[in-house]
Amino acid sequence: MILLNPLLTSSADVFSKQIEYEKTQALISEADRAFELIGRAIRMASYRNIKSSKEMLETGASFDRYLEIRKGIGFRGSDALFIRHELSDGADFDCIGNALTQERTKNHLAYQGFIVERQASLPKGVKANGGSLICQSLDRQGRMQNTTLMNDVDSLKVEEIQAPSGVPASIQKLYEVTLQMTDGARLNITLERTFASRNFL
Repeated sequence: MILLNPLLTSSADVFSKQIEYEKTQALISEADRAFELIGRAIRMASYRNIKSSKEMLETGASFDRYLEIRKGIGFRGSDALFIRHELSDGADFDCIGNALTQERTKNHLAYQGFIVERQASLPKGVKANGGSLICQSLDRQGRMQNTTLMNDVDSLKVEEIQAPSGVPASIQKLYEVTLQMTDGARLNITLERTFASRNFL
């Protein structure tokens, strides 16, 4: 037993680290998927189809409101991101991969939102280890619908980055998106990505 005990302890440590590694990779994979969807939405923010935007362009309306960041309104003080854009002449998709059509717009604008909420599947009174990243979009009747993208999200932060000196802010806007993932126990992983808008003029 004296000889075997160190070997058993070492094997248990290796097994524990392997489980931790697999959990970490799973959380990172989930976060990468969320970043892809959020980044795609940011790039679409304020997109205007020239065929349908003539009236809007003539009014000189500001398009800044078509990418809205609301600070601290989500689970554990998470930020929320709301995006509006017109439809292109090609195929457009919402944040869960469903095709966007004119039926799914309001005032000719498609809508996508990202917000972290308490996990809906948890019974009341049960402590939440992390929240759920929710995707918001419009259904065929123009009503808001919420779909869970993933769980184990501790927080979502979105910050606009100031344009470098000498570069007009109207040409391109940069946004830093931070996701903190957790397994509710030992793992707390913070991941960041920066995305650029394409349609602010």
